[in-house]
Amino acid sequence: MRKILVVGAGQSGLQIALGLQAQGYEVTLMSNRTADEIRSGRVMSTQCMFHTALQHERDIQANFWESQAPKIEGLGVSVAGPDGSRVIDWVGKLDGYAQSVDQRVKMAGWMETFAQRGGQLVIHGAAVSDLDYFSRAYDLVLVSAGKGELVSMFERDASRSPFTEPQRALSVAYVHGLGPRPEHPEFDAVRCNLVPGVGELFVMPTLTTSGRADILFWEGVPGGPLDVFQGVKDPSEHLALTLELLEKFLPWEYARATKVELTDAGGTLAGRYAPTVRKPIGRLPGGGLVLGVADVVVANDPITGQGSNSASKCAASYISSIVEHGDKPFDEAWMQSAFDRYWDTAQWVTKWTNAMLGAPPEHVLNILGAAGQLQPVADRFANGFNDPSDFENFFYDPDKAAAYLESVAPGA
Repeated sequence: MRKILVVGAGQSGLQIALGLQAQGYEVTLMSNRTADEIRSGRVMSTQCMFHTALQHERDIQANFWESQAPKIEGLGVSVAGPDGSRVIDWVGKLDGYAQSVDQRVKMAGWMETFAQRGGQLVIHGAAVSDLDYFSRAYDLVLVSAGKGELVSMFERDASRSPFTEPQRALSVAYVHGLGPRPEHPEFDAVRCNLVPGVGELFVMPTLTTSGRADILFWEGVPGGPLDVFQGVKDPSEHLALTLELLEKFLPWEYARATKVELTDAGGTLAGRYAPTVRKPIGRLPGGGLVLGVADVVVANDPITGQGSNSASKCAASYISSIVEHGDKPFDEAWMQSAFDRYWDTAQWVTKWTNAMLGAPPEHVLNILGAAGQLQPVADRFANGFNDPSDFENFFYDPDKAAAYLESVAPGA
């Protein structure tokens, strides 16, 4: 039986551990926190997982919260004008629903399931020296802990990383009491609100430790009016700032947020990081090799909501590569090929995300504007969040965009 060590208990690490466990591998999972510590701690992320990523969870029978989490059937885009009005406002319908489960709920539950199914769970914050020791005892070591010392083992890939600084200041609040969007009270949707030159607000329904909730997620241009959360430690002050900015820049979202309160004392988060693609193989001081997973090797800005989706897709891809490899050694060539297979999917996410961080060119504004009049355009853009490779066909190139809009225009 092949022995696999997974370091890091996030979306990808746990999904790999559960998936390989189900295939009969002897899996050890290393986490720096217990399930109870995760569940009672601070929120770790925003997440909205679209159909393909959710299906990967179903495939390993780990979709435990599917009946409880809100079913997100649409994705809406609003663009604020200089006077606070909406110059663009529409919602596209998703072909398959999306869902969001607070990672405190999911990671704690998955970790307990892994242990109940006989997996070896080690609670230890691993350092490079630990991996040097452990690597000799395992056929393969996967590193899915996306922060700290371990990430420094993986060299930045400058050819795939155009940014050296954070492109957004991030701020999250999980709340109860948000009203529905009056345009579509009958179904749940993620709402993407764009404030040109200032930043973005994303609103997404979620399942948290205390039941149904909503996430208010600001992405601010660094140094701009939304970049005010650094150093704010008090959760109630964090929420007050969130609402103040809503009232100023997005009055239509503020109108349904006047009665919100935080889900819990750990329901806020703020930070920033530079989007980075890294080379997938880490070299240990003793000569051993480890393979980087998900945002260890491909960390995109969350502006396109792809983090947990990419983590799920990476896990599914790596599981396939491991199982298909049989009893052959997990050498450097295999590690590179496993990453290359995942990059076939991840490259489209990175290209799209990096494009969305810049000021939208005229043809993109034309697409967003047309989506307000043409439902097929709204639906296609919304479904791009599930499959970003489709943007290659109509989004980046002005000629392709014009041809596509012409093809769906009335009377075409």
